Amino acid sequence: MTPTTAQTTEQPSPAPPVTPPSVQPLDVATATPAQRLAIGHLMADSFAHSYPEDPPLIPAQEAQALSHLLPTERNVTFAVWDGTAAIGYARLGFDTEQNTHLGHARITVHPQHRRAGTGRALWNALHAAALTHGHTTITFGTSSRNPAAEAFARNLGATPALPMRQSRVTLADLDPDLLTRWQTRPDHDPHRLHTWTTIPDEYLTRMADMMMVMNTAPRGELEQDDWTITPDMIRAWDTMTHEAGETRYLMATEDTRTGQIDGYSEVFWHPDRAALLYQGATAVRPEARGQGLGKWLKAAMLEHARAHCPGARAVQTHNAQENAPMLGINVALGFTPYSTFTEWQLKLR
Repeated sequence: MTPTTAQTTEQPSPAPPVTPPSVQPLDVATATPAQRLAIGHLMADSFAHSYPEDPPLIPAQEAQALSHLLPTERNVTFAVWDGTAAIGYARLGFDTEQNTHLGHARITVHPQHRRAGTGRALWNALHAAALTHGHTTITFGTSSRNPAAEAFARNLGATPALPMRQSRVTLADLDPDLLTRWQTRPDHDPHRLHTWTTIPDEYLTRMADMMMVMNTAPRGELEQDDWTITPDMIRAWDTMTHEAGETRYLMATEDTRTGQIDGYSEVFWHPDRAALLYQGATAVRPEARGQGLGKWLKAAMLEHARAHCPGARAVQTHNAQENAPMLGINVALGFTPYSTFTEWQLKLR
């Protein structure tokens, strides 16, 4: 008698149940030093995976930065642990007074623990926290150096609201003649150039007003209102920069006829990561544009960086793809594409 197919076919054993990652709330204020340092190591390992050629992040400094907040800012944070090691971290940051509909998310999963549902579990925790705090829109950024993050963003249903180009220039390759030309000012030019690491008190209110010119920068499809900058916010940033061991060089052009600050540019440099400088904001008042102030500031800052940042080899900046005037200045200086960065937006249901 021939056995039937059903009698001779082995049925596969049921797959073992998948245990979802255990997402734990993390109160940075009460976390132990060891827990904060574990998050710092997670940040450093993830950065090294995406940017292996860059100066590595310093775990202790990343741990310290977890508690850096402006007076009106709040964070809700979560972690996934493997014993004492952090393999996942998520943060929802928001302001309690401005753009209160927005929450800004950050999710980091250790490279060796990806594709196991950790990112999705952390996102679910952030999503619930955002709804609890009344946010209707979440923003977050991804780099082309981490393609998995971009795929994750699309799977969430987010839209690429502000595509940006990350560019770098090698300081040794700068054109000295171009730098000289851009720093040559016309006779009787009313503008005076200041260079500060800390903005003097007598300029603080004027600089806060100047920094709000960044509200004119392209926003793409981001649904956010203008930000108000205050002297207290600037001093809080100063404190955080100092605690991180970082130096911010800020250059500003003052119209000596009125005392108004018409333009500024800033870079950030850390002696422990000396090779790479990070360009911060550069802005010129709309009514003062067309006078070469932006070129002056950029050229003067690059020369200053070569002279005052030992070991610096390159400067990294990023610009919205639609910001043609600033991209034009950077391209003329020799900045070349390095990667892309996208600010995503997700409307909560």
